[in-house]
Amino acid sequence: MRIAFFVNSIEGESPAYTTTTLALAALMRGHEICYVTPEDFVLCPDDSLIIRALTPPSGKYKKAETFFKALQSEGETRRLATDEIDVLFLRNDPSLDASERPWAAHVGTLFGRLAAARGVVVVNDPDGLAKAQNKLYFQDFPHAVRPETLIAKSIDEIRDFIQAQKKGVIVKPLQGSGGKHVFKIASPGDANLNQIFEAVSGEGYLIAQRYLPEATEGDIRFFLMNGRPLMHEGKYAAFRRVPADGETRSNVHRGGTVVQAEITDAVLAVADAVRPKLMQDGMFLVGLDIVGDKILEINTFTPGGLNNVSELLGVSFCDAVIAALEEKITIRDGYGRQLSNRELATL
Repeated sequence: MRIAFFVNSIEGESPAYTTTTLALAALMRGHEICYVTPEDFVLCPDDSLIIRALTPPSGKYKKAETFFKALQSEGETRRLATDEIDVLFLRNDPSLDASERPWAAHVGTLFGRLAAARGVVVVNDPDGLAKAQNKLYFQDFPHAVRPETLIAKSIDEIRDFIQAQKKGVIVKPLQGSGGKHVFKIASPGDANLNQIFEAVSGEGYLIAQRYLPEATEGDIRFFLMNGRPLMHEGKYAAFRRVPADGETRSNVHRGGTVVQAEITDAVLAVADAVRPKLMQDGMFLVGLDIVGDKILEINTFTPGGLNNVSELLGVSFCDAVIAALEEKITIRDGYGRQLSNRELATL
């Protein structure tokens, strides 16, 4: 099996990323891997789809650092037809390209559709990801698992919403990720509100979300695979992200720390509530950010942290992900490619 990992750029990747750990797990299971970026698709005059993919030098890699160094310094660009690729794993973050390379933000879903039409298993399903291109997707899930939320561009509307929230709100851009431009506002009279609005509103619409006091203890990153909790060796792929002192955001790259999470019935109920739509949309691998019995984010494009939880719990969750992809290829071939990509993505 050959897996192509679609990323924003090779330079922007890191040995510490989940994508690297997934690629290494695939290699260790005897598969071939390659990396693809937004510049690398070629739709030929005969309608065949070609991918100019960066492939690592052959060899056995045990450490992510060794593999990644070899990929960057000795990797070879190969011209691969879609019938030479079994899986296209879309692992880019469109928000990173939205401002400086807007043409690149949608390339994964656009060419992912073409690859799926030619028999490649594409995860997450590109049509599903197209719906999830911004945080409005979050509003499609049951109200019971979402904090009270306002989406607007008017500061007057946002002030009125903040006035009604006694415990404050979190304000963030409708498009974006990684904790960028996320602020906690205590009241509409907050001296920084105008500055915050000016800083964030340039990116478009804003989300104002009721603040959950439990968030001071961090959130739980909880992984779903094929619409269900990702488990391996009897353990859930989940961890608690604890924010640094004085920090609202719990993102690890913002100073948050990773500790073991207690998986309660409330957490499992949240996961069960979002399962139907995630499966309907062909979302193979998803990361939920949960506080109490509410979801703060649904990460569908490039959910990170599988490497963190694997190290924390001593379980190779990435190995389980690659095993699931192997099964999809077996199903695809066994059914003569009669099943749609969206169906295969969550089987």
